[in-house]
Amino acid sequence: MDVETAPPPGAHCGPCSAGTPALGRRREPKKYPVTDDYQLSKQVLGLGVNGKVLECFHRRTGQKCALKEPSVSCQTPAGDYQLLYDSPKARQEVDHHWQASGGPHIVRILDVYENMHRGKRCLLIVMECMEGGELFSRIQERGNQAFTEREAAEIMRDIGTAIQFLHSWNIAHRDVKPENLLYTSKEKDGVLKLTDFGFAKETTHNALQTPCYTPYYVAPEVLGPEKYDKSCDMWSLGVIMYILLCGFPPFYSNTGQAISPGMKRRIRLGQYGFPNPEWSEVSEDAKQLIRLLLKTDPTERLTITQFMNHPWINEKATSDSREPVSWDSEELVRTAF
Repeated sequence: MDVETAPPPGAHCGPCSAGTPALGRRREPKKYPVTDDYQLSKQVLGLGVNGKVLECFHRRTGQKCALKEPSVSCQTPAGDYQLLYDSPKARQEVDHHWQASGGPHIVRILDVYENMHRGKRCLLIVMECMEGGELFSRIQERGNQAFTEREAAEIMRDIGTAIQFLHSWNIAHRDVKPENLLYTSKEKDGVLKLTDFGFAKETTHNALQTPCYTPYYVAPEVLGPEKYDKSCDMWSLGVIMYILLCGFPPFYSNTGQAISPGMKRRIRLGQYGFPNPEWSEVSEDAKQLIRLLLKTDPTERLTITQFMNHPWINEKATSDSREPVSWDSEELVRTAF
């Protein structure tokens, strides 16, 4: 059976405005074994919220793909791999990613299988293989070399395009971070795409309250008992933009913990700065945009449309005269990450 290379025309889940791509239609998982269509590999391509992503190959075409199989160990002729036990949460992750699949700068789902393991239903997700690795790895590879504002603006525009698509359909990703942003190839023209919908939620009817987050990128309202919405993704954009322009996060633990009481306090109060020399050459437009994203009050934070229309995004992504900046903050980077 052929692997689908593009989502079918969408059955819309909301009013489609002009220029807004439609969501993909929810599709039923295939019931026969995934190994009928794919040869599974032990090669781990990455780790997501709910488990591993492994390399696999379509048996007929030889197409290299990525298989998401979290939660429970299982034996197959290809060796050990992992499965996602079927559950409302698992179905929700699959539904959100499947709906978004084919949207701009979002990793595509090619197939989903419902297989049995030890008497329990499991879900296996086959996605396009992202050969270029994580944005996080590219940040680390820079060492003490900052991204130029042009480079950072192009990256932020691509991420913003994915978030704009999700938010236009009232989906909050809730885990936007460099580890969940993958490149299609290692070449300079590799396309950056968003993946891992393990925390994603629809925000149409009710505000969100479940505290799901990654420490460095978490918005202050997510840390407390108050409800929050898709604006938490905008905070994460601010953190990513900050990191791209200086190499370390605006909020980090001084104790070596993933998140400490002091770090939580600084996030809630919005206590961060633009220290020199790392920020001495960065434009005021860039700093202003970060300030507008890292507003502790989510109602004051930029929306994704305002972000995409900001002068820094539109102008810096096409021209930038700033020379790459180096710094001597290796210890801070090691502590932060």
